[in-house]
Amino acid sequence: MPGVAVNASGMDTVDVAVVQAAPVVLDPDATTRKVCSLVGTAAGQGARLVLFPEAMIPAYPRGLAFGTVVGDRSPAGRRAFARYHEACILVPGPVTQAIGEAARENDCYVVVGVVERTARQGTLYCTMLYFGPDGSLLGLHRKLKPTAAERLIWGEGDGSTLTTVGTPFGTIGGLICWENLMPLARMAMYGKGVDVWLAPTADARDAWQATIRHIACEGRCFVLSANQFVTRAMMPADWEVPAGDDPVLCRGGSAIVDPLGRVIAGPLWDGEGILHARLDLREIAEARFDFDVTGHYARPDVFRLHVNESPARSVERGPSGEAVESPEV
Repeated sequence: MPGVAVNASGMDTVDVAVVQAAPVVLDPDATTRKVCSLVGTAAGQGARLVLFPEAMIPAYPRGLAFGTVVGDRSPAGRRAFARYHEACILVPGPVTQAIGEAARENDCYVVVGVVERTARQGTLYCTMLYFGPDGSLLGLHRKLKPTAAERLIWGEGDGSTLTTVGTPFGTIGGLICWENLMPLARMAMYGKGVDVWLAPTADARDAWQATIRHIACEGRCFVLSANQFVTRAMMPADWEVPAGDDPVLCRGGSAIVDPLGRVIAGPLWDGEGILHARLDLREIAEARFDFDVTGHYARPDVFRLHVNESPARSVERGPSGEAVESPEV
Protein backbone atom coordinates (compact mmCIF):
# COMPACT_ATOMS: atom_id res chain seq x y z
CA MET A 1 0.00 0.00 0.00
CA PRO A 2 1.49 3.40 -0.95
CA GLY A 3 2.44 5.48 2.07
CA VAL A 4 3.16 2.44 4.25
CA ALA A 5 6.83 1.51 4.37
CA VAL A 6 8.68 -1.35 6.04
CA ASN A 7 12.45 -1.28 5.80
CA ALA A 8 14.91 -4.08 6.43
CA SER A 9 15.29 -3.13 10.10
CA GLY A 10 11.53 -3.50 10.66
CA MET A 11 10.86 0.22 11.17
CA ASP A 12 7.33 0.80 9.87
CA THR A 13 6.03 4.21 8.80
CA VAL A 14 2.68 5.50 7.66
CA ASP A 15 1.61 8.92 6.39
CA VAL A 16 -1.50 10.35 8.06
CA ALA A 17 -3.59 13.48 7.70
CA VAL A 18 -5.92 15.43 9.98
CA VAL A 19 -8.46 17.64 8.21
CA GLN A 20 -9.59 20.85 9.89
CA ALA A 21 -12.57 22.12 7.93
CA ALA A 22 -16.12 23.40 8.23
CA PRO A 23 -19.21 21.65 6.96
CA VAL A 24 -21.67 23.27 4.62
CA VAL A 25 -23.98 23.70 7.57
CA LEU A 26 -27.18 21.62 7.37
CA ASP A 27 -26.38 20.53 3.80
CA PRO A 28 -25.25 16.91 4.04
CA ASP A 29 -24.91 16.45 0.27
CA ALA A 30 -22.65 19.49 -0.19
CA THR A 31 -20.65 18.58 2.92
CA THR A 32 -20.21 15.02 1.66
CA ARG A 33 -18.85 16.36 -1.62
CA LYS A 34 -16.44 18.56 0.37
CA VAL A 35 -15.33 15.60 2.49
CA CYS A 36 -14.71 13.45 -0.58
CA SER A 37 -12.70 16.24 -2.22
CA LEU A 38 -10.59 16.69 0.92
CA VAL A 39 -9.97 12.93 1.06
CA GLY A 40 -8.54 13.21 -2.45
CA THR A 41 -6.39 16.18 -1.49
CA ALA A 42 -5.00 14.51 1.63
CA ALA A 43 -4.38 11.19 -0.10
CA GLY A 44 -2.79 12.98 -3.03
CA GLN A 45 -0.21 14.29 -0.58
CA GLY A 46 0.53 10.76 0.62
CA ALA A 47 -1.91 10.16 3.50
CA ARG A 48 -3.09 6.59 4.02
CA LEU A 49 -5.24 7.52 7.01
CA VAL A 50 -7.42 10.66 6.94
CA LEU A 51 -9.33 11.92 9.99
CA PHE A 52 -12.20 14.44 9.97
CA PRO A 53 -13.78 16.29 12.94
CA GLU A 54 -16.70 15.42 15.18
CA ALA A 55 -20.15 15.99 13.62
CA MET A 56 -18.64 17.04 10.28
CA ILE A 57 -21.87 15.98 8.59
CA PRO A 58 -24.24 17.85 8.87
CA ALA A 59 -22.71 20.17 11.53
CA TYR A 60 -22.01 20.54 15.22
CA PRO A 61 -25.00 22.56 16.54
CA ARG A 62 -22.83 25.01 18.40
CA GLY A 63 -24.66 27.56 20.53
CA LEU A 64 -28.15 26.36 19.65
CA ALA A 65 -30.81 25.94 22.34
CA PHE A 66 -33.62 24.37 20.28
CA GLY A 67 -36.11 26.35 22.34
CA THR A 68 -35.33 24.44 25.50
CA VAL A 69 -35.28 25.58 29.10
CA VAL A 70 -35.71 23.41 32.17
CA GLY A 71 -39.35 22.37 32.23
CA ASP A 72 -40.35 23.58 28.76
CA ARG A 73 -39.73 23.16 25.02
CA SER A 74 -41.02 25.64 22.46
CA PRO A 75 -42.80 24.81 19.17
CA ALA A 76 -40.13 26.77 17.29
CA GLY A 77 -37.43 24.73 19.00
CA ARG A 78 -39.13 21.49 18.00
CA ARG A 79 -39.23 22.68 14.39
CA ALA A 80 -35.53 23.59 14.55
CA PHE A 81 -34.72 20.14 15.88
CA ALA A 82 -36.77 18.50 13.12
CA ARG A 83 -34.80 20.51 10.55
CA TYR A 84 -31.50 19.42 12.09
CA HIS A 85 -32.79 15.84 12.29
CA GLU A 86 -33.62 15.86 8.59
CA ALA A 87 -30.05 16.95 7.73
CA CYS A 88 -28.52 14.06 9.70
CA ILE A 89 -27.61 10.87 7.87
CA LEU A 90 -28.63 7.25 7.69
CA VAL A 91 -25.89 4.66 8.24
CA PRO A 92 -25.50 2.97 5.86
CA GLY A 93 -26.90 5.23 3.18
CA PRO A 94 -25.98 7.48 0.25
CA VAL A 95 -23.49 9.51 2.31
CA THR A 96 -21.59 6.46 3.52
CA GLN A 97 -21.59 5.05 0.01
CA ALA A 98 -20.04 8.26 -1.37
CA ILE A 99 -17.35 8.48 1.33
CA GLY A 100 -16.56 4.81 0.94
CA GLU A 101 -16.06 5.34 -2.77
CA ALA A 102 -13.69 8.24 -2.05
CA ALA A 103 -11.71 5.98 0.30
CA ARG A 104 -11.56 3.29 -2.37
CA GLU A 105 -10.54 5.66 -5.16
CA ASN A 106 -7.75 7.07 -2.99
CA ASP A 107 -6.65 3.76 -1.40
CA CYS A 108 -6.82 5.06 2.15
CA TYR A 109 -8.60 4.67 5.46
CA VAL A 110 -11.04 7.48 6.23
CA VAL A 111 -12.58 8.27 9.61
CA VAL A 112 -15.27 10.95 9.77
CA GLY A 113 -17.61 12.32 12.42
CA VAL A 114 -21.30 12.40 11.53
CA VAL A 115 -24.63 12.82 13.25
CA GLU A 116 -26.59 9.67 12.60
CA ARG A 117 -30.35 9.22 12.51
CA THR A 118 -32.07 5.87 12.56
CA ALA A 119 -34.69 4.67 10.12
CA ARG A 120 -37.45 4.98 12.73
CA GLN A 121 -37.00 8.80 12.81
CA GLY A 122 -36.12 8.90 16.48
CA THR A 123 -32.90 9.40 18.38
CA LEU A 124 -29.82 11.04 16.88
CA TYR A 125 -26.31 9.78 17.64
CA CYS A 126 -22.95 11.52 17.43
CA THR A 127 -21.02 8.88 15.52
CA MET A 128 -17.55 8.19 14.18
CA LEU A 129 -17.44 6.14 10.95
CA TYR A 130 -14.50 3.99 9.78
CA PHE A 131 -13.98 3.33 6.06
CA GLY A 132 -11.40 1.00 4.53
CA PRO A 133 -9.33 1.39 1.37
CA ASP A 134 -11.63 -1.10 -0.34
CA GLY A 135 -14.50 1.35 0.20
CA SER A 136 -16.26 -0.69 2.87
CA LEU A 137 -17.76 0.74 6.04
CA LEU A 138 -15.62 -1.12 8.57
CA GLY A 139 -17.43 -0.01 11.71
CA LEU A 140 -18.77 2.85 13.75
CA HIS A 141 -18.61 4.28 17.24
CA ARG A 142 -21.50 6.11 18.88
CA LYS A 143 -20.61 8.66 21.53
CA LEU A 144 -21.19 7.07 24.92
CA LYS A 145 -22.00 10.24 26.83
CA PRO A 146 -23.01 13.45 25.06
CA THR A 147 -21.70 16.44 26.96
CA ALA A 148 -23.93 18.91 28.82
CA ALA A 149 -26.59 20.34 26.47
CA GLU A 150 -25.64 17.84 23.77
CA ARG A 151 -27.84 15.44 25.77
CA LEU A 152 -30.89 17.39 24.57
CA ILE A 153 -30.29 16.31 20.98
CA TRP A 154 -28.09 13.18 20.97
CA GLY A 155 -28.68 9.80 22.54
CA GLU A 156 -26.09 7.63 24.24
CA GLY A 157 -24.21 4.90 22.44
CA ASP A 158 -23.51 1.57 24.11
CA GLY A 159 -20.53 -0.68 24.55
CA SER A 160 -21.19 -2.59 21.34
CA THR A 161 -19.62 0.25 19.33
CA LEU A 162 -16.30 0.50 21.17
CA THR A 163 -14.81 -0.10 17.75
CA THR A 164 -11.22 -0.69 16.70
CA VAL A 165 -9.95 -1.51 13.23
CA GLY A 166 -6.89 -3.55 12.34
CA THR A 167 -4.75 -2.06 9.56
CA PRO A 168 -1.35 -2.86 8.01
CA PHE A 169 0.08 -0.14 10.25
CA GLY A 170 -1.51 -1.19 13.54
CA THR A 171 -4.81 -0.89 15.36
CA ILE A 172 -6.77 2.34 15.01
CA GLY A 173 -9.58 3.42 17.32
CA GLY A 174 -10.58 6.19 19.64
CA LEU A 175 -13.26 8.27 21.30
CA ILE A 176 -15.22 11.41 20.47
CA CYS A 177 -14.51 14.75 22.16
CA TRP A 178 -15.08 14.63 25.94
CA GLU A 179 -15.40 10.85 25.96
CA ASN A 180 -11.63 11.18 25.92
CA LEU A 181 -11.86 12.59 29.47
CA MET A 182 -13.51 9.38 30.73
CA PRO A 183 -10.73 7.28 32.36
CA LEU A 184 -12.60 3.98 32.12
CA ALA A 185 -13.54 4.54 28.47
CA ARG A 186 -9.88 5.19 27.71
CA MET A 187 -8.85 2.06 29.58
CA ALA A 188 -11.38 0.00 27.62
CA MET A 189 -9.85 1.22 24.37
CA TYR A 190 -6.27 0.75 25.59
CA GLY A 191 -7.25 -2.83 26.33
CA LYS A 192 -8.05 -3.26 22.63
CA GLY A 193 -4.46 -2.39 21.73
CA VAL A 194 -4.93 0.98 20.01
CA ASP A 195 -1.74 2.12 18.29
CA VAL A 196 -3.14 5.19 16.51
CA TRP A 197 -5.75 6.95 18.65
CA LEU A 198 -8.38 9.05 16.86
CA ALA A 199 -9.97 11.95 18.74
CA PRO A 200 -12.40 13.97 16.62
CA THR A 201 -13.63 16.87 18.72
CA ALA A 202 -15.52 20.15 18.97
CA ASP A 203 -13.33 21.45 21.81
CA ALA A 204 -11.20 24.41 20.74
CA ARG A 205 -9.89 25.28 24.19
CA ASP A 206 -6.20 25.30 24.96
CA ALA A 207 -6.90 22.65 27.62
CA TRP A 208 -7.80 20.15 24.89
CA GLN A 209 -4.17 20.09 23.86
CA ALA A 210 -3.28 18.81 27.32
CA THR A 211 -5.91 16.06 26.96
CA ILE A 212 -4.58 14.65 23.72
CA ARG A 213 -0.98 14.86 24.90
CA HIS A 214 -1.95 13.00 28.08
CA ILE A 215 -3.67 10.25 26.07
CA ALA A 216 -0.55 9.86 23.96
CA CYS A 217 1.57 9.49 27.11
CA GLU A 218 -0.91 7.25 28.91
CA GLY A 219 -1.70 4.97 25.98
CA ARG A 220 1.78 5.19 24.47
CA CYS A 221 0.09 5.68 21.11
CA PHE A 222 -0.01 8.26 18.37
CA VAL A 223 -2.97 10.62 18.75
CA LEU A 224 -4.72 12.38 15.87
CA SER A 225 -7.23 15.06 16.83
CA ALA A 226 -9.44 16.88 14.30
CA ASN A 227 -11.63 19.90 15.00
CA GLN A 228 -13.73 22.14 12.78
CA PHE A 229 -12.98 25.75 11.92
CA VAL A 230 -16.34 27.53 11.79
CA THR A 231 -17.27 31.20 11.52
CA ARG A 232 -20.54 33.00 12.15
CA ALA A 233 -20.76 33.84 8.44
CA MET A 234 -20.93 30.12 7.58
CA MET A 235 -24.28 29.70 9.36
CA PRO A 236 -27.44 29.66 7.22
CA ALA A 237 -29.16 33.03 7.20
CA ASP A 238 -32.42 31.53 8.50
CA TRP A 239 -30.79 29.47 11.24
CA GLU A 240 -30.36 30.39 14.89
CA VAL A 241 -27.03 32.15 15.37
CA PRO A 242 -25.16 31.64 18.67
CA ALA A 243 -25.10 34.65 20.95
CA GLY A 244 -22.06 36.93 20.93
CA ASP A 245 -20.06 39.08 18.56
CA ASP A 246 -16.99 36.93 17.87
CA PRO A 247 -16.95 36.13 14.13
CA VAL A 248 -15.21 32.80 14.84
CA LEU A 249 -17.41 30.16 16.46
CA CYS A 250 -14.75 27.41 16.55
CA ARG A 251 -11.08 28.23 16.00
CA GLY A 252 -9.84 24.66 15.51
CA GLY A 253 -6.78 23.29 17.29
CA SER A 254 -6.29 20.08 15.32
CA ALA A 255 -3.02 18.32 16.10
CA ILE A 256 -0.96 15.12 15.84
CA VAL A 257 0.98 13.84 18.88
CA ASP A 258 3.59 11.09 19.23
CA PRO A 259 3.58 8.28 21.85
CA LEU A 260 5.66 10.32 24.29
CA GLY A 261 3.28 13.26 24.16
CA ARG A 262 5.27 15.45 21.80
CA VAL A 263 3.28 17.47 19.26
CA ILE A 264 4.54 16.63 15.77
CA ALA A 265 1.98 18.60 13.73
CA GLY A 266 -0.12 21.58 14.74
CA PRO A 267 -2.01 22.69 16.62
CA LEU A 268 -3.71 24.47 13.73
CA TRP A 269 -5.65 27.58 14.70
CA ASP A 270 -7.92 30.08 12.97
CA GLY A 271 -8.36 28.55 9.54
CA GLU A 272 -9.12 25.47 7.52
CA GLY A 273 -6.25 23.22 6.55
CA ILE A 274 -4.76 19.73 6.50
CA LEU A 275 -2.05 18.58 8.89
CA HIS A 276 0.27 15.82 7.70
CA ALA A 277 2.74 13.64 9.57
CA ARG A 278 4.75 10.50 8.89
CA LEU A 279 4.38 8.20 11.88
CA ASP A 280 7.35 6.02 12.79
CA LEU A 281 5.53 3.07 14.34
CA ARG A 282 8.67 1.77 16.03
CA GLU A 283 8.21 4.64 18.48
CA ILE A 284 5.21 2.81 19.97
CA ALA A 285 7.33 -0.10 21.23
CA GLU A 286 10.04 2.33 22.34
CA ALA A 287 7.49 4.29 24.39
CA ARG A 288 5.95 1.18 25.95
CA PHE A 289 9.37 0.04 27.18
CA ASP A 290 8.83 1.85 30.48
CA PHE A 291 5.04 2.26 30.55
CA ASP A 292 2.44 -0.12 29.14
CA VAL A 293 -0.93 0.80 30.63
CA THR A 294 -2.57 -2.62 30.14
CA GLY A 295 0.67 -4.62 30.24
CA HIS A 296 3.62 -4.50 32.61
CA TYR A 297 2.44 -1.25 34.26
CA ALA A 298 -1.00 -2.70 35.09
CA ARG A 299 -1.99 -4.36 38.38
CA PRO A 300 -4.87 -6.72 37.51
CA ASP A 301 -4.54 -8.30 40.96
CA VAL A 302 -5.65 -4.93 42.38
CA PHE A 303 -7.62 -3.20 39.60
CA ARG A 304 -9.84 -4.70 36.91
CA LEU A 305 -12.27 -3.10 34.49
CA HIS A 306 -15.43 -4.89 33.35
CA VAL A 307 -16.72 -3.66 29.98
CA ASN A 308 -20.22 -4.49 28.74
CA GLU A 309 -20.03 -4.68 24.96
CA SER A 310 -23.53 -6.11 24.46
CA PRO A 311 -26.03 -3.98 22.51
CA ALA A 312 -28.44 -2.21 24.88
CA ARG A 313 -31.90 -2.64 23.34
CA SER A 314 -35.11 -1.25 24.75
CA VAL A 315 -37.38 -3.81 23.02
CA GLU A 316 -36.90 -7.52 22.40
CA ARG A 317 -39.48 -9.68 20.68
CA GLY A 318 -39.98 -13.40 20.58
CA PRO A 319 -39.37 -16.12 23.15
CA SER A 320 -35.63 -16.07 22.59
CA GLY A 321 -35.25 -12.40 21.71
CA GLU A 322 -34.36 -13.17 18.12
CA ALA A 323 -36.08 -10.03 16.77
CA VAL A 324 -35.08 -6.75 18.32
CA GLU A 325 -35.87 -3.08 18.01
CA SER A 326 -34.20 0.15 19.07
CA PRO A 327 -31.57 1.22 18.63
CA GLU A 328 -30.60 0.15 15.12
CA VAL A 329 -26.86 -0.29 14.67
